[in-house]
Formats: sequence, structure tokens, C-alpha cells
Amino acid sequence: MKKLIGIVGALVMITMAFSATATKKLTVFAASSLTNVMQDIATVYKAQHQDADIVFSFASSSVLAKQIEQGAPADIFMSADQKWMTYLIEHNIAKNKQDLLKNALVLIAPKSSSLDNVLINTNTNWQAILPKDERIAIGDPDHVPVGLYAKQSLINLGVFDKLSPQFAPASNVRDALMLVERNEAILGIVYSTDAKISDKVKIVGTFPADTFRSIEYPITLLNLKANDFYQYLNSPQAKTIFEKYGFITK
Repeated sequence: MKKLIGIVGALVMITMAFSATATKKLTVFAASSLTNVMQDIATVYKAQHQDADIVFSFASSSVLAKQIEQGAPADIFMSADQKWMTYLIEHNIAKNKQDLLKNALVLIAPKSSSLDNVLINTNTNWQAILPKDERIAIGDPDHVPVGLYAKQSLINLGVFDKLSPQFAPASNVRDALMLVERNEAILGIVYSTDAKISDKVKIVGTFPADTFRSIEYPITLLNLKANDFYQYLNSPQAKTIFEKYGFITK
């Protein structure tokens, strides 16, 4: 009986070892704005690679970079800006990076708004689309990245000072989106990707790309075992999913 138990125990251990070997666990640290799209991409990838186990950690790029610096076991890092990718490279944690995606800055309105197809340039009639008693949701233009991009664009368009009294400042892009979803602001300035995940708002205009610093998402491979998934993120299939969410691919 003891011999039989020993044989069974050995078989269980062999099976467990085989399962551990057969399953390729990958850990991806990605900016929170990539949450929905990366989960979709992972689902498609795992359907084609049933031995893959992809684990995500989503947070702000700064938090993730600091965690990686402190030894967190990330195999891939996807940042929402260049600053924190450069930080890891300068600290000899990442060797190089690839600029995988770009985002667009858009003007949104509630789904029920009659406003549509606003051409944003130096001739835009803001008084007509934003009456003086109404508000425009914007990330805090002194601290929040989406607000900084918006501020830069509005300055270059020559209307920042004119519109600033009507700002409804938000602590992040999702809060700015929420203000428009709740009809607490009749307009908002957010990333294209955030606008496209909401069924309560619509994009009514796009800010000219030459009026603000490029919104880029660099990516780096930290562990060669994740190279296949890293390369997959450049595939036509992955690019189609990124574009569905509003990201601009190369």
C-alpha cells in the first residue's frame, strides 16, 4: 500500500512539474490606460498559444517604473509616456525601447449633444460651441498629463486664456470623461482611447497633432522568455485591436 502511495505521489509530482514547464507565465507591467486593450489582445494571443499564462499589473507608468526598479519581476513594461521609460534606461534596468503606439487628443460631448464634426484650428468659433455659462472638462492643466497636452494645444491655438475660466479641471483623464458622461460639462478634452470605451459620449473633434507634444507609448522587453508575446504586439492582429480602441499604430 505504501509502495502504491509512493508511486501515486511521484506521478503527481511529475504531472505538476510538467504543468509548470508547459505553462509559460509572463508578467506584463502596463500603464492603466492600456487595461482594456491589453486584456483583449492577451485573450486572442492565449487562444493561439494555450501554454501561455499572461499576468498583468496595471497602474500609472511612474508607479510601475519604480516597482521595476525595486526588483518587481516584470517581463515587459509598457509606459504611457517617454519619461519613465527613459528613467529605466538611464538606470540600466531597460536596455532599449520601441515606440509602439500613439494616442490622439479629442474633443468630446455627451451622446445626446447636437454638436458634431467640429473642425479644430485657429479659426474655431469656441463661443458658438461653448456658451459662456457652460463648462469644458479638462485634466488639471498644471499637473495631469492629458491636461498638459490640452493646455499646450489650446495655447498654440491661441484660446487657452480665453477658455480657462470655463475649465472644469479633473484629477485624471477618466474623471474628465466622467464629467461629460454625467452632463456636468458639455465638452471635454480627453484621449481618443478613453472616449472610445464610453457609450455615453461621442468624439466631435480632433486636436491638430502639431499643436501638442506627441502622446507616445514606448515598450521594452525585460526578459527574453516573453519575446514571442512582445513580437506579437507588433503583429497585424494586435494592431487591429489597438486601433479598435483608438490607438495610433506604426
